[in-house]
Amino acid sequence: MAGPLQLKELKKERGILISPSLLSADVLNMERHIGELKGEADWLHVDIMDGHFVPNLSYGPALVKALRKRYPQAFLDVHIMVEPAEDFLDMFLSAGPSLLTVHLEAAKHIHRALQRIKDAGVLAGVSINPGTAAEPLTPVLHMADLVLVMSVNPGYGGQSFIEETLDKVRWLFRVRGEHGWGYLIEMDGGVGPKNVARIAEAGCDVVVAGSAVFGQPEPSEVIKEMRRSVQRG
Repeated sequence: MAGPLQLKELKKERGILISPSLLSADVLNMERHIGELKGEADWLHVDIMDGHFVPNLSYGPALVKALRKRYPQAFLDVHIMVEPAEDFLDMFLSAGPSLLTVHLEAAKHIHRALQRIKDAGVLAGVSINPGTAAEPLTPVLHMADLVLVMSVNPGYGGQSFIEETLDKVRWLFRVRGEHGWGYLIEMDGGVGPKNVARIAEAGCDVVVAGSAVFGQPEPSEVIKEMRRSVQRG
């Protein structure tokens, strides 16, 4: 499993890390859809929704466990949109994620939740919704391996990108440099070839793309185009 320093080196090499969301893949053909990425994806993003914290229900630890078994070397970027987050940690940690991200808004004790993830030897991420400011994350930024900024309201794929969320990315990028913190910045929601360059310019290290990738005839070509777009700037 890659550690934070290795992730930074990979990011330097690739320009930006791309994590296609399996929420947009056909559940009955998920293995085929992952194969259609042709090794171009850096991570596989797994969205977990409880129908309570977000208005949709999707997947569970069994999918993460199956993915780990089928793809033992894959970086599984698992984002749990569940409440209370603490009640779900053990079942997902035992399933084999590379990174487990919980929502600030869904955890009563976010510091404890992140520490529990790290104690299990898994990279710890913290996420915020579009309506949540980035500044409340300050007390735990020193311990986070990743900060996920939602650029749509979580619950469904295919939504339009919320431009104002880029200001949070810029703030996270600035304070990371000021304090020497090591977290990566990830953005999820409405990301695709047309806006990925602006997102990277704002300071993002990782982007999640769902329908923009799996909704196209050649998913691997979409990822290549996203990388070219970032390189062009």
